[in-house]
Amino acid sequence: MIQVKNLIKVFGTKVAVDDVSFSVEKGEVLGFLGPNGAGKSTTMRMVTGYFRPTSGSVKLCGVDMVEEPELAKQRLGYLPENAPLYSDMTVASFLGFCAELRGIHGAARTKAIDRVLDLCFLDSVRNQSVDTLSKGYRHRTCFAQSIIHDPDVLILDEPTDGLDPNQKHEVRGMIKRMGQDKAIIFSTHILEEVEAACSRAIIIDRGKIVADGTPESLKKLVPGAASLDEVFRKITKPDTAQKKAA
Repeated sequence: MIQVKNLIKVFGTKVAVDDVSFSVEKGEVLGFLGPNGAGKSTTMRMVTGYFRPTSGSVKLCGVDMVEEPELAKQRLGYLPENAPLYSDMTVASFLGFCAELRGIHGAARTKAIDRVLDLCFLDSVRNQSVDTLSKGYRHRTCFAQSIIHDPDVLILDEPTDGLDPNQKHEVRGMIKRMGQDKAIIFSTHILEEVEAACSRAIIIDRGKIVADGTPESLKKLVPGAASLDEVFRKITKPDTAQKKAA
């Protein structure tokens, strides 16, 4: 459902993403990992159509993101990091606005709002204005807008950033449940989340993929590793190492 082939992105003299290829099928939740500056966010922005690749291709459900961006984005739900909200709207009116942007009107609009309010445990605050919500409820509202049109593909950038442990647990559970019938890419820097919610993980470093497999198979890359955190630290290079080498 998601096909990324030979993706390259160059900013001036810097190669931010260097020949990245992967695919994600229906029923997969892919954890996309990497140190700061590794090319993780740039790759996500190319997959969602925000950045145009220098070269390479992205296809969502067989539709090319560069050649047919509007059609490709119809199949996509996107939760960006620090997703914006209209604070003067109620939760239900904001979701209704998002539904209309997606071409959902009338009875279908009402049905879509009710569906995501239930899925994201937001029904108790449906008539509450966004500016009165706690951070957890705001985040769930952002999550709800990304699935208002029931997309085949979900791209989630740091979906639990800033949430407390209970809220993180709820969001991980939602992602895991939705991953049963969607293709999901879940960008995070929290390694325990990959083990909790993802069926597969990719680690990117210096613009290149350095590991791809199930969480359990990745642990085998480093003998004796008890966690993905140990694997991550062994196969990626911190910025301090680059500075010392320089």
